[in-house]
Amino acid sequence: MNKYIENLIVKNRSLIILSHDLLAIASAWFFAYIIRFNFEIPFVQINSMKNNLLVVLITQIIFLLSFRVHRASWRFSSISDLKRIIVAIFSSSLLIAIYFSFFYHQQPAIPRSIILLYPLLVLLFMFGSRITYRYLREALEFNSSSIKPKNAIVLGTSKEGVALVKALSPNPNWRVIGLLGNDKLLKGTEISGVKILGSIELLPKLYKKFHIETALIAMPSSDYEDRRMALNIIKELDLELLTIPNFEDLSSGRLSVSQIKQVDVEDLLGRESVNLDNSGLKRLIQNDSVMISGAGGSIGSELTRQALKFKPKIILCVDISEAALYQLEQSLLKSSNTKILFIVADIKNEKRIKDLFARFKPSIVFHAAAYKHVPLMETENVSEVLMNNSKGTHDLAEICKLFKVKKFILVSTDKAINPTNVMGASKRLAEIFCQNLQTNISTEFVIVRFGNVLGSSGSVIPLFKKQIEKGGPVTVTHPDITRYFMSIPEASQLVLQAGMMGRGGDIFVLEMGQPIKILDLAKDMISLSGLHKDEIEIKLIGLRPGEKLYEELLADNESTKPTKHKKIRIAESKFDNEYKNKDIIKWIESTPSLTEEKIKKELKLFVKDYKIPK
Repeated sequence: MNKYIENLIVKNRSLIILSHDLLAIASAWFFAYIIRFNFEIPFVQINSMKNNLLVVLITQIIFLLSFRVHRASWRFSSISDLKRIIVAIFSSSLLIAIYFSFFYHQQPAIPRSIILLYPLLVLLFMFGSRITYRYLREALEFNSSSIKPKNAIVLGTSKEGVALVKALSPNPNWRVIGLLGNDKLLKGTEISGVKILGSIELLPKLYKKFHIETALIAMPSSDYEDRRMALNIIKELDLELLTIPNFEDLSSGRLSVSQIKQVDVEDLLGRESVNLDNSGLKRLIQNDSVMISGAGGSIGSELTRQALKFKPKIILCVDISEAALYQLEQSLLKSSNTKILFIVADIKNEKRIKDLFARFKPSIVFHAAAYKHVPLMETENVSEVLMNNSKGTHDLAEICKLFKVKKFILVSTDKAINPTNVMGASKRLAEIFCQNLQTNISTEFVIVRFGNVLGSSGSVIPLFKKQIEKGGPVTVTHPDITRYFMSIPEASQLVLQAGMMGRGGDIFVLEMGQPIKILDLAKDMISLSGLHKDEIEIKLIGLRPGEKLYEELLADNESTKPTKHKKIRIAESKFDNEYKNKDIIKWIESTPSLTEEKIKKELKLFVKDYKIPK
């Protein structure tokens, strides 16, 4: 019988809610008269109240239906539901007030105090009943739960920490003791009944006092060192450390508490979400043809996903790797109505690429195809990396110029600055080719530089994970080596943003935050895996061929100026174009017949700041 009643309620939920709201409207109309006349309503006003109730009910219910108030779940009543109810009630009440004030001529007149009181009472009855239902249901679930709630503390008092507390408060599995953060102005205040207790340094003291079992980290705006400090305190206390998969999901209310997960190094290094100029990107991409070279790679595949949000007419995903394109195709199945073509092609195949341009006429090209593994390219592959990264870029850019493409965006790297390896020098040559091509033509050549990308193929993080899984050792090349890090979505979003902002010849430098010591990163990954630092050996193996101790985002003769986007700056480069593109190309084409030692010596002629590794 209970199941039958439950199904009946579910099927008629909207009708039940509408019936409740009609009752709330009638009750508010009645109580407005009672309050106005101090519980002694004159007989003549009783008749007026009854006669006009139908007008009030019809007007009010039309607006409630229009604003779909009956569709909202009472179980999850929130501020957004309150806003919708307020707009519906006060819009209809304004119409009712106009009618009774200017068009209603019967006697007795409706007192103005009733017209003012009535919407406030409707709001109280309608939203009050919803909140009461939510509170009683949560209290019932909490008290009936056989699971002992975990004592947890939230690290972070930013909007993400606040949203996390609100998400956890109604859940019977969690008992949030408080929040910890570095904002001294917030100390002592409360959020959803949970107190902000002070700074993160207080955690050891609170751990003993409240028997805390779990720490939940919500610190997307904090820098790496602040997160490391929090991690070290938590590990010393042997607390469980958790986070959420996506701070954007939490902020927008899409978080499910079941999504809370173990912290990994990407969370530790996590960065703020990017504010995109959506209207500008829509103008750049919507209803246009977009080509992405290297679409199967880490950046290329994410660029494809980000570009799809702005509804291009067609996206041409070009990559030389069949396997990478197949993986991308499978990940994008049914994800968009945009036509997506997965094209196996080599950017150095001029005839094939020209044919694609002639048939599909792309207006924006994101060039992410490149060989990027520094040590691998340094020996036995020197000529090939120049042919692919440098000549390949030149040939593709020339085709873009020929077909009058609007924008060509080159994805470059911090390794192109004062390069100590052939891969970096090959990317610097690619930049030089684009700058040389930027004359008074319709195509704008834009260059975007950034550092290492978290979790990309060849990145140090996947390597460390594999080494830890095997029991070590974790190999670090030098105790002082540092690198900049950026997440794949952030890097791709900033490439899109810079591409939209850029004018011909611009070199954009992405704000990479503070460089991170790779040795510290290795220690943190061992700690996050649940192991003690003594259980996994960290082995120093020395710098590899062409590897730098630290990366730079600017050359010695460059400075930057800000743009309207806080994470993007423009490099002001004193460009030295002593050699023409055709001279450099002629030399690159001759490299297969040269020794690698000779190639590296001659490369310095074209890339002045290239330092041949010893």
